[in-house]
Amino acid sequence: MNEIGPRNPKAGIETTGLADLSSIRWNLSEAELVEAAVRRGEGELTAHGALNVTTGKHTGRSAKDKFVVRDEATEDAIWWDNNKPMTPAAFAALREDFIAHARGKDIFVQDLIGGADPANAIKVRVVTEFAWHALFIRNLLIRPATEALADLVPEMTIIDLPSFRADPERHGCRTETVIGCDLENLVVLIGGTSYGGEMKKSVFTALNYRLPKTGVMPMHCSANVDDAGNSAVFFGLSGTGKTTLSADPARTLIGDDEHGWGEEGIFNFEGGCYAKTIRLSQDSEPEIFGTTRKFGTVLENVVLDANRVPDFDDGSLTENTRAAYPLHYIPNASATGRDGHPTSIVMLTADAFGVLPPIARLTPSEAMYHFLSGYTAKVAGTEKGVTEPEATFSTCFGAPFMPRHPSAYGNLLRDLIARHGVDCWLVNTGWTGGAYGTGQRMPIKVTRRLLAAALDGSLKSAQFRTDPHFGFAVPVSVDGVEDRILDPRSTWADPHAYDRQAKRLIEMFRENFHRFEDSVDSSVIDAAPSFQIAAE
Repeated sequence: MNEIGPRNPKAGIETTGLADLSSIRWNLSEAELVEAAVRRGEGELTAHGALNVTTGKHTGRSAKDKFVVRDEATEDAIWWDNNKPMTPAAFAALREDFIAHARGKDIFVQDLIGGADPANAIKVRVVTEFAWHALFIRNLLIRPATEALADLVPEMTIIDLPSFRADPERHGCRTETVIGCDLENLVVLIGGTSYGGEMKKSVFTALNYRLPKTGVMPMHCSANVDDAGNSAVFFGLSGTGKTTLSADPARTLIGDDEHGWGEEGIFNFEGGCYAKTIRLSQDSEPEIFGTTRKFGTVLENVVLDANRVPDFDDGSLTENTRAAYPLHYIPNASATGRDGHPTSIVMLTADAFGVLPPIARLTPSEAMYHFLSGYTAKVAGTEKGVTEPEATFSTCFGAPFMPRHPSAYGNLLRDLIARHGVDCWLVNTGWTGGAYGTGQRMPIKVTRRLLAAALDGSLKSAQFRTDPHFGFAVPVSVDGVEDRILDPRSTWADPHAYDRQAKRLIEMFRENFHRFEDSVDSSVIDAAPSFQIAAE
């Protein structure tokens, strides 16, 4: 066996069942992996030194092809309404066939860490057939010091073989593409897709399964902190402004996508970022733009011009173009990926119905209600067939990665909020003055002003009113913000049209929440919105 690079003698490749492979490249550096990827024809260097790759027909996650082993240990632990089962026998056959498929191939192994808090971290061995996949995951997870590799004993193994083709009948899956997850033994098998994000989200899924058992809250969120140590957590689905609003040059970025909240505070799960790059510009997002010009960054499905300069406005391969880079490529990034307990939690929504106020203060029970709801809205043109605003509810702001029942995460969040006295805010970055097509997008300067007041604590001293429909507290007046915009009904030309739209959205909220009513207490159920006829 040809071994190249630092090896871990305590936990050899036997942990994966791949002991007899012909060539294993262990823990290669960024430069070595870039060199290998270019030599093997996996990608090409851009004019600025990043590695550009394409992922074929899979330009995003294959959520319908993800399966979890269903056995005695997971039977009552997994939220099966949200996770597809795979039998232990099918997974065993899949693993056997993965090992057979890997024989005779050059294999790249990276030993990495998921979680900046040593007490709650998971040690991960990632086995790939592509050099660029090894570079991708090296960028995204936490890289242990070279001298620590000898003592790193993996707890989780990911084997990623894009050239593998699954057999639905033999492997109990849906297509030739498969993501098989044994969450008890922490083994993930990824085949039939080259999309790098599958590896990243497999680690997140494992932590979402593992950490709640120890009282640690896993979160699909970004986080930052100011110079005084006041940290904030930002939940939000795609298009709500999570990345934009958390990337504040006046605050230190802890992480942009995945975090945990434990006894000592919050901590990043990752050592890098996986940013969308479609229509990226130096003017709008200079920090992220700068990472695309650094050696070692991986660009996915970005179109290059004749001079190999990225054209971030070209979505001909996919709108989901991405850049994967280590966190230290961001100038104001945290060196530790850790901070104390958050002082603020912000739940972002882009309400295309124009009903929600630009900001509202939530009680712990209201926060749990909106966390479990995970509401935002799609607008016309974002997806084929969407011709008017369409409500989207993704529980915990990340349902595809939640193996346990949402109430497990919601109860943890509510208890942590109450225990640490965290201020919770619902921020609408969507529409005002009418629904999408009639109103206009919430001015970013208004959102930034309200968010700044919430995070520095000054908003707590404002006068608040109780929203008649949602019951949460809405500020009446904030310096630098027109009073009228704080009351969405008053921004509509036809207040009765607002009432009809509000009633429609409230019915959607209530219908969506029926599935959680048996697993939450009465205070959370009472936080549901209820339409009230406006007094004229």
